[in-house]
Amino acid sequence: MSTGDRPGPTRPVQTNIAFLANDIGRLYRKRFDTTARALGVTGPQWRVLAALNFCPGITQAALAGLLDVEAITVGRMIDRLQKSGMVERRPAPADRRAWLLYITPAAESLLVELQKMAEALMAETLSNFAPEEFQQLVGLLNRLRDNLVPEAVPA
Repeated sequence: MSTGDRPGPTRPVQTNIAFLANDIGRLYRKRFDTTARALGVTGPQWRVLAALNFCPGITQAALAGLLDVEAITVGRMIDRLQKSGMVERRPAPADRRAWLLYITPAAESLLVELQKMAEALMAETLSNFAPEEFQQLVGLLNRLRDNLVPEAVPA
């Protein structure tokens, strides 16, 4: 290995794919969170709003499962988003104890801006990739993910 091939102190070579994938996700979330704060929302709040936009009328428990976080964590985020006028709770007709969650029109327009920010960050992140490299990367990552998804057990 020549001197130019050695990793620098801030960019060590990472060969453990799980650590590398986690690091990329963490760095992306951190950058997005910093950018999103300019619009008055955190990255986790954006995830909640995006999930509610995708699954309107979902219950808090189902949302926690979808986001892979504790129900109490989702409850606190929903409380804050409701206070800021981004989310509304509606009673579930079939269950007096449950609430159905919906985003408000204010959240819809915020999501449009957040989506633009996410697209700009992704474009910046991929700026030094050729289109064919991007397609190859996506294909490889999909294969990795598919290897981790358990196959359906035959009945």
